[in-house]
Amino acid sequence: MGNAQEKPPGGGGGAGRPDQAPAGSGARSRRGGSVQKPQTHRAAEKGIGNGTDSSPAVDRSYLDAPAGALPPHLARIKNEGNHLFKHGQFADALEKYTQAIEGCSEAGIDSPEDLCILYSNRAACYLKDGNSTDCIQDCTKALELQPYSLKPLLRRAMAYESLERYRKAYVDYKTVLQIDNGVQAAHDSVHRITRMLIEQDGPGWREKLPEIPVVPLAVQQQHREKPVSAEVAQARAARAAQEEARRKEARFTLLKKEGNDLVKRGQFQEALQKYTECLALKPDECTVYTNRSICLLKLNRFQEAKQDCDSALQLEPSNKKAFYRRAMAHKGLEDYLSASSDLQEVLQLDPNVREAEEELEVVTGLLRRSLMENAANTPRV
Repeated sequence: MGNAQEKPPGGGGGAGRPDQAPAGSGARSRRGGSVQKPQTHRAAEKGIGNGTDSSPAVDRSYLDAPAGALPPHLARIKNEGNHLFKHGQFADALEKYTQAIEGCSEAGIDSPEDLCILYSNRAACYLKDGNSTDCIQDCTKALELQPYSLKPLLRRAMAYESLERYRKAYVDYKTVLQIDNGVQAAHDSVHRITRMLIEQDGPGWREKLPEIPVVPLAVQQQHREKPVSAEVAQARAARAAQEEARRKEARFTLLKKEGNDLVKRGQFQEALQKYTECLALKPDECTVYTNRSICLLKLNRFQEAKQDCDSALQLEPSNKKAFYRRAMAHKGLEDYLSASSDLQEVLQLDPNVREAEEELEVVTGLLRRSLMENAANTPRV
């Protein structure tokens, strides 16, 4: 998690705890329940032979990573919490963040930014464990320390939504988007909650919302200028790639449907353009090549139709439609021998294709007549 506040959880559902956890006393949640930890075997810690350490050395250098203004012993506790969180050990991470928070209080440390991060990180653990109430309390504390901090706002919104407190969730999500309009999870949640509020409160749903705070421009500017970690940059790039793929897929589906509808209406030139646009988006889509070949055949562009069928057969070597339509292109090019060969391929793949049987008879007749004409026109020596 690096700095755990820099990576919000994907949702509010409880995450399963790992089977093994580091030795130590169970953490007690603020709701009174204790988190039990399974016992670890001594053999996992020592070699079986003479009690020597036979396992490879574990890299624990992450414990010494800088952690804001926290003193070294509290920084190590926080870093261990981050490490546990990254590996899905949310209950153990929660214990470490609690130790760090209590340690700050005992040491009299007054660092609002560091305490905000610790409360926000512990809130992430509560959220992952399905404890939305305590998540909200920790996020609120974090926001008292650092108003308009993005991650506590986002986590509190998720917790409110999980408790079906949709109006408060809506306000927090909208506040998040004022700070960073690129948070896709907030956009998706706003759309989802808007539908729920319309169903719940009717046309006047906006009037029942709590006031949405106006984020100062200085805060927005500060967030934009904040350096982006490699982890966050990678996540943003992945989201952008996914969004671009979704847009391409939606555009492709629409263009293909429009092309199919145009073919049904006999508008082959227009359909040809739609299929060409499809292939610009997805150049390895076999069905688009076979569909476009129909248009090219209807427009008597036989050589291009043949090329499209060749492309389709490179992608799907047993595509009956591609063989059949290439046969029609060969027929248009008066290459009756090649047309006959492709039609025989169709019938070998599926003997019940009546159109192929009928065309094979026609092409065989044309081939015979062509051979006879060539023989008649060839001078005898």
